[in-house]
Amino acid sequence: MFRFVFSILTGLFGAVLLHIIIILSLPHFSDRDAYTRVSDEGDENHFYMLDDKDDDAGLSNTDPYIRTAVCAFDIEDTPVHLTAKGKVPFWSLAIYDAASNEVFSMSDRTSVGGALDLLLASPVQLTGIRKALPPTLAQSILVEVPRAQGYAVLRTMAPQGSFDDAAQEFLSQAGCDEFDNG
Repeated sequence: MFRFVFSILTGLFGAVLLHIIIILSLPHFSDRDAYTRVSDEGDENHFYMLDDKDDDAGLSNTDPYIRTAVCAFDIEDTPVHLTAKGKVPFWSLAIYDAASNEVFSMSDRTSVGGALDLLLASPVQLTGIRKALPPTLAQSILVEVPRAQGYAVLRTMAPQGSFDDAAQEFLSQAGCDEFDNG
């Protein structure tokens, strides 16, 4: 009987101690989420290429055959237009909200002509745009984003050294710009 009570008390004490440690360590980890790190890269609405070593925001590109760029955005006031084109063997795009939930993804195989042309907008903004679709968005993919803040991750493949220049050019010329409907 004593062993049983001792086991229960030890388990309860361990659980309480674990919870205290987790609660005290939360401030250390709360500012290390993906959205905060991407936002720390620099200004919103700009793609930043990642190196193979951690940068100041703690982000890096760890796959030797993939080149990656990230862009934080806020569509509260205006939609964001993502664009990229070039001669790369493969590219993919993933859109995440500020809570790091993936809300949209695509690749060159699902794009129009292999180019990235995508507009991110709130439901209200998208309704207005669809009523009078500008000619510049005739071939664009229109994506409704449920939350105003988020980030985009654009990846391209460079399976050999000879592909590296094209991959770097593709990412450096990629656009993550506020959409001007004027």
